Amino acid sequence: MTAAAGALPAVPFLAALLGLLLPVRAGGRARTAAIALGIGGAAVALGLAVALAVHNGRIAGGYRIADFGQLPVTLSVRVDGAAALVAVAVGVVALAVQVYSVAYLNDDDRYAPYAAQVSLFTAAMLLVVVSGDLIALLVGWEVMGICSYLLIGHDRTLPEAPGAAVKAFLVTRVGDVGFLIGIALLGLSAGSFRIADVLAAHYSPARLTLATLLLLAGVAGKSAQFPLHTWLPDAMAGPTPISALIHAATMVAAGIYVVTRLYPLFLGAPATLAVLGVMASVTMLLGALAATAQDDIKRVLAWSTVSQIGYMAGALAVGAAPDALFHLLTHAAFKALLFLAAGCVIHAVGGNSMALMGGLRRALPVTFWCFTVGLAALAGVPPFAGFWSKDAVVAVAFEARERGPAAGWVGLLVWLAALITALVTAWYATRLWLRTFFGPARGDAHPHEAGPVMLVPIVLLAVPTVLLGLAGLASGFAHRLGAAELVHLDAATVPPLACLVVGVLLAWALWRRDPAADPALALGRAAPVFAGAFYLDEVQNAAVVRPVRRLAAAVRRADESIVDGTVESTGRRAVDLGETIGRWHRAALPRAAATVLGGALLIGLAAVLVVGAR
Repeated sequence: MTAAAGALPAVPFLAALLGLLLPVRAGGRARTAAIALGIGGAAVALGLAVALAVHNGRIAGGYRIADFGQLPVTLSVRVDGAAALVAVAVGVVALAVQVYSVAYLNDDDRYAPYAAQVSLFTAAMLLVVVSGDLIALLVGWEVMGICSYLLIGHDRTLPEAPGAAVKAFLVTRVGDVGFLIGIALLGLSAGSFRIADVLAAHYSPARLTLATLLLLAGVAGKSAQFPLHTWLPDAMAGPTPISALIHAATMVAAGIYVVTRLYPLFLGAPATLAVLGVMASVTMLLGALAATAQDDIKRVLAWSTVSQIGYMAGALAVGAAPDALFHLLTHAAFKALLFLAAGCVIHAVGGNSMALMGGLRRALPVTFWCFTVGLAALAGVPPFAGFWSKDAVVAVAFEARERGPAAGWVGLLVWLAALITALVTAWYATRLWLRTFFGPARGDAHPHEAGPVMLVPIVLLAVPTVLLGLAGLASGFAHRLGAAELVHLDAATVPPLACLVVGVLLAWALWRRDPAADPALALGRAAPVFAGAFYLDEVQNAAVVRPVRRLAAAVRRADESIVDGTVESTGRRAVDLGETIGRWHRAALPRAAATVLGGALLIGLAAVLVVGAR
C-alpha cells in the first residue's frame, strides 16, 4: 500500500513526461499515443486511489532525499481514509476529462501537449494529496500553478486566453509567497518538514497564528477566496474540460484540502479561524450574487465555484473539517458534471452566451437530464449530493454560535451567509436551467446531442452526483473522514430548505412573466453591479495593476536613461576621444612636424624656467 501511494502521483507524471516527448503538432499515431497516455495514466491512478480507499488504513513511509540547511527533506507519503477519498475524486474527474477531451478537442492540432499537461496537473494534485512532507507538497502546489497557466492559455485563437492565463498565474503567486513563508516558519519551528512532526511540535500562540495566516494567503489564492478570487472567472478562457478539472478536482480544491491536512494547527489559532470565517462569508455571498447576472454559462458556473468553495472554507472556520471534505467530494462530482454538460451545450449552439440558447431540452435530452441533476445538487435539492453536504455545513455553523473553536460571532456570520447564499444559489441555478433548456429557442444553430465520447463521462458523473446524497452512503463516509456523523436531519435543516424553495419560486415567477426575457433584468440597477462582481476587478486594476505598471515604466525609464545612459555615454565619450586622437595621427606631415617642434619648444622653455628658478 505504501508503494501504491507513492505510485499514485508517479503514474500520471510518467505519462506526462512521455507525452511531452511527442511532437507538439501530433497527428495520426502520435495523437493516438497521446490519447492512450492521457487516459491510461488517469485510469491507473484512479485504480490505485480506489485500492487505497478500499484498504482504509493509515499509510506512512518514505526516505530522506535532501537537507534544507539542518532540516531533512523527505520524499514520503501520508495517506488516511480522507486522503484516499480525495484521491478517488481527483482520479474520477481526471479520467472523465481525458476521455471527454478526445472528442471536444478533436480538431486541436496541439492535443499532445494538452493531454500531457492535464496528466501533469493530475500528478501535481495527487502529490499534494498523498505527500507526507511540506516541501514535496509545495512542489505539487507550485506545479499546479504552472499547469493552470499553460492550460488556461491553451486556445491561442482566443484573444482573452493569454491575459487570463497570466492573471491566474500572478494572482495565485501573490498568495503563494505567504504560503512558502508559512511552510518555512513551521519547518524551522518544528525542526522538520514532515507533516507528522509539524503537527506534533509545540508553537507559541503568536508564531502559530502568524504561520497559519501565511498559509491562509496561499489558500485564498489557490482556492479563489476573497480578495484573491478574481482570476477564477477569467480562467473560463481555457477549454471547457480544463474548467471542469480546475473547478472540481484540482487547484481550487487544493487549498481546502491543505487546511484539513494541517487542521490541528488552525484549531490552535482562533484568530486565523476568525479571519477564515470572514473571508468565507464574503466569498460565498460575493460568488453567488455575481452568478445571478452573468450571461456566459461558464461564468455562472465559475462564480458558483467561488461561492461553493466559500462553503467549504466556512465549514473549516467553525471547526467542521469532515463536513468541508464531504462538500469538497460532492462538489467535485456535480461541478465536473456541470462543466462537461455545459461543454455539450456550447458544442451544440456554438457559443457560451445563454442569449443563444433556450428550448434545448428536446434537442439535447441526455445533456438536459444530466444538467438538471447537477443543478439540483448545486442548489441543494434533496436527495442529491449537494443537499447533504451543504446541510451539514449550515447545521454545524448554527451549532458553532455557542460552541466552536472560534468566537461565537464567527459561527453566526457563517450561518447567516450560508443561508442567504442558499437562497441566491437556488435563484441563479433555476435561472440558468430555465434560460438554457426552456422557453423559445433564441439562437440560429440547429443543436444536436454530442457523441458518446462526450456523453458517457457526464452520464457516469451523474451517478455519484445522485448516490453521494443518499443518507446511507453519506454515513458510510463518516469513519473515513473522521466524523461520527456527517448528515444532520433536524430542525436546522428547515431554514436552508426554506431558502431553497424561495429562491426557486422567485426565479420561476420572474421567468413565467416572459419566458423570452432574462430574469436577471428584474435585478434593475443591481444587475450590472452583480455582473461586474462589484467591480472588484476594476478596484484591483486601479489599486495594484496600474500603479505597478507605472512603477515598472518609471524603473525602465530610469534604467534606460541613468544606468544604461551612463554606460552608453561613457562608451560614446571614449569613441569620440579615440576619433579625435585618430584624426591627430592622420594629420598631414607639415602640421605634424610643426606640432612636434612646437611641443619641443614648450618643453625646452619649461626646462629653462625651472633651471632659472633654482
